[in-house]
Amino acid sequence: MNSSKLFVIDYTLHGTPKSFIIRQTSLNDATAWYWAGCDAGVERIARRDRDAAKKLSRADMEKKGVTNVTWRSAST
Repeated sequence: MNSSKLFVIDYTLHGTPKSFIIRQTSLNDATAWYWAGCDAGVERIARRDRDAAKKLSRADMEKKGVTNVTWRSAST
């Protein structure tokens, strides 16, 4: 059985509001920041487990223009 859920991630990129929907089993703030960075083009999508250690910090993302990351379930 598939336990994935849909989540909406909202963020601001250089002052412009952005939003997208992602399917994940669960989501937290750190993962939402990561996916917002991927959507903005400032973060790489990890292809292997060892790439996961190279994620940018929230401060680095903010320096690159990604701010105000929030997320919520798409069902509400």
